[in-house]
Amino acid sequence: MTVHVMKSDLLKGQHAIVTGGTAGIGKAIAISLAAHGAQVAVFGTNIERGAQVVAEIKQLTQEDRAQFYQVDITKTAEVDAAIGKTLQAFGSVQILVNNAGITRDQLLLKMSEEDWDNVIDTNVKSCYNTCHALVRPMMKARNGVIINMSSVIGLTGNIGQANYAASKAAIIGLTKALAKELASRSIRVNCICPGFIETAMTDAMTAEQKEATLSKIPLARMGTAADIANAVLFLVSPLASYITGQIMVVDGGMVI
Repeated sequence: MTVHVMKSDLLKGQHAIVTGGTAGIGKAIAISLAAHGAQVAVFGTNIERGAQVVAEIKQLTQEDRAQFYQVDITKTAEVDAAIGKTLQAFGSVQILVNNAGITRDQLLLKMSEEDWDNVIDTNVKSCYNTCHALVRPMMKARNGVIINMSSVIGLTGNIGQANYAASKAAIIGLTKALAKELASRSIRVNCICPGFIETAMTDAMTAEQKEATLSKIPLARMGTAADIANAVLFLVSPLASYITGQIMVVDGGMVI
């Protein structure tokens, strides 16, 4: 489904990478950044979905503002290669959105080592891989914005999600550490914690689970991918030039 967004030149001249950018929140972010003037490299594993995002961006902007790179973001060598190709194509990258993430829910007593490792690698090591590859050119340019996608679960924990909660809490710590490390080079690092957002993950919830969740949200609705894309757009834009090391919770008031 095409994501409908406003268009502007707010990010004209900027180059962005969005991981997990072929579906859900990541797709909405990629389309939003392109709609507001950025050139976007979409990282993902699904070639068909990647091509679809690129096509939607071209239809929306009437320009070739997106490229897709098939990459397993848990593999350091693959990430290094993809970012190298992106830098060669764009010349520079000012925006990195670490959005890729998975869940493998199970009570810790029954959780396999494989499910623990897969979640930690996809959600956390991927951030190391992308940041490690991009920090040096950003520092040389003395210009950059990094957005790491955490979750309200990283703040509150949740039964059956020890691996996911641990990974998302780690992303919060990583954000704060990097913000301190990179501020002197004019690189801002912030984190977004979405609440319950309408995605393929929440579509799998039962009606009873959704009702129980909505009862905890003061705004009485689930969020949309566009809600998160709008938060990203603000934080990567010049409007947020004095904001770094912050955790923005976008959850309809669920965690207050």
